[in-house]
Amino acid sequence: MIQLLSKFFNFERKNSKIIETINSLEPEISALEESDILKESSALKARLQNKLSLEEILPRAFALVRETAKRVLNQRHFDVQLLGGLALHQGKIAEMRTGEGKTLAATLPAYLNALSGKGAHVVTVNEYLAKRDTVWMGQIYHALGLKVACLVHESALLYDPHFKFPEGEADKIASQKEKEATAAFMIHGEFLRPISRKEAYQTDITYGTNHEFGFDYLRDNLTHRLEDKVQREHHYAIIDEVDSILIDEARTPLIISAPDAESSQFYKTFARLAAQLKKDTDYLVDEKMRSVDITAEGID
Repeated sequence: MIQLLSKFFNFERKNSKIIETINSLEPEISALEESDILKESSALKARLQNKLSLEEILPRAFALVRETAKRVLNQRHFDVQLLGGLALHQGKIAEMRTGEGKTLAATLPAYLNALSGKGAHVVTVNEYLAKRDTVWMGQIYHALGLKVACLVHESALLYDPHFKFPEGEADKIASQKEKEATAAFMIHGEFLRPISRKEAYQTDITYGTNHEFGFDYLRDNLTHRLEDKVQREHHYAIIDEVDSILIDEARTPLIISAPDAESSQFYKTFARLAAQLKKDTDYLVDEKMRSVDITAEGID
């Protein structure tokens, strides 16, 4: 217990200076226009290409996300959420209770690691959350110049603030005022444009369940051509409910199969061959063990 507490306080002490730096940038970032926010985001990408490390641009990246969230969602990251974002970026597990802003905290490391252009995955526990967070947090990423998508069953959706339902389907959803009042806009089909799975993996940030990511990986390993693969090289991932996904869900293996088109024909062939086999020559019968063993002659 003492060692655990010591590790926690060392982590907090080590990262408190980073949080101070992020907070010191807030007045400067708050004064930026929307167009300047986009320029700052592009500048961070360029600095990464010029061989700067993620740690060197981290304070400014986190400050940009905080300011953008404040503008588009009216939600400002608290220092404890900055601390949670730092833990996730450093590959640690951060425990936050329901209502403490896990979803918002995850935008910080997701944005930072997506700046490399190699993609970032956010693994959710169900499809509802994947779609909700793509629209909800997608507003932040879009304002910062990043593309975000989510995986759904046998399809994928891209966050597009200009996408509307096709004509004739608009009456199926609530009015914009009703959606804003209930926060239901986060799960409606508006703003989610259908795309291919491969396109979803090419976006900067991809949301999806562990099963969707897992089965895509298995399918990619069954393809005969590289161009048929949908995933690219794995770079960075954030896992929500990590204990559930990596411990509880780990007990259930992902199994992928396909129908065997040739098996029925083989059964007919084997049925004809079996009728020609001779007992005690081609096969031996053990009545006591209730088993049959084929001999070398039977194999030939």
